[in-house]
Amino acid sequence: MNRDIFPPLQLRKPSCLPYILIAGPCSAETEEQTFETARALSQMGVCLFRASLWKPRTRPGGFEGVGEEGIPWLKRVRDELGMQVATEVATAEHISLMLASDFDTFWIGARTTSSPFAMTEIAQALEGKEVTVMVKNPINPDIELWEGALLRLWRAGLRNIAAIHRGFSLYERGQYRNPPLWQIPLELKRRHPQLTLIADPSHITGAREQIASMCQMTLEMNYDGLIIETHPTPERALSDAAQQITPKELGELISHLKPLQSSDTDSLPLKYWRAEIDLIDEQILGLLGKRMQLSREIGAFKRERDLCIVQPNRFRALLQRRLEIGKGLGLSEELVLKLFSQIHEESVHLQHHLGHDKA
Repeated sequence: MNRDIFPPLQLRKPSCLPYILIAGPCSAETEEQTFETARALSQMGVCLFRASLWKPRTRPGGFEGVGEEGIPWLKRVRDELGMQVATEVATAEHISLMLASDFDTFWIGARTTSSPFAMTEIAQALEGKEVTVMVKNPINPDIELWEGALLRLWRAGLRNIAAIHRGFSLYERGQYRNPPLWQIPLELKRRHPQLTLIADPSHITGAREQIASMCQMTLEMNYDGLIIETHPTPERALSDAAQQITPKELGELISHLKPLQSSDTDSLPLKYWRAEIDLIDEQILGLLGKRMQLSREIGAFKRERDLCIVQPNRFRALLQRRLEIGKGLGLSEELVLKLFSQIHEESVHLQHHLGHDKA
């Protein structure tokens, strides 16, 4: 397949920044909140305003968006401020409603990307239309689903397409709400070098205090743009309050960002690999913390029943099993022995001092 089938994203107004900047509230909650946010953003170089009307929630009972009621609010932003406006669509009905109001810019959410049936429905609803569509990565770390969603749109005749990297949902939570798993967007760019790749630091981090550093990291990895959730009063937002920042904070963030220089592009793979190693190290530390907490609980259990702290037979069996697993993973016996001997020693130390601490 031609690796350059996805040309760079074209927006109606070129960005005044060295990268594409998309911003706006997670959800359009009221007309006042929507317009107030857009007006502030229009003055700081934001080339595309984002706001969700429909919110797919993991569990029932949460705020699911204002729906069709918010379409006139987005029209006001578009018509009075001259901004290009995007919203999330998940069904053919959403698309029909937005097209009827002359909207032509959409993004596909992570849950929708995960469903080939949903993507086929959306591609059919948009077939032959002159629209801009940005596709978020699927919830689960599956590059084939992500690429497949993009290809379905391309085969429906769409050409102004971009990918949004918003991180992936994993059972084990680490530093970030949705770990980035950098190797997946890196592989997508390897397959499609011209495809516009936009980072979503709001969803990756899930925490406003981490957004700035994530923005800088992704720009250093040569991402083409950023999509950042922005709200006039984030603490009162009806959805994703913890990961939104104010327009003023966005302005300060932009002023401190330093995009990648062209001379640095040769080191991009190294940046991805190092970022992935950092993430893995954080996960290792998190798992070690959980393991030691279990050791404390086991120690308390043993103390209550006057059981011996050290049980040699158990440790020998554990170590033998770990050596077998390590061998299958290509790890040296020396490394596995040192690692688990040290972990065992620390566990014994914790359990021993548990009794003294309570004495």
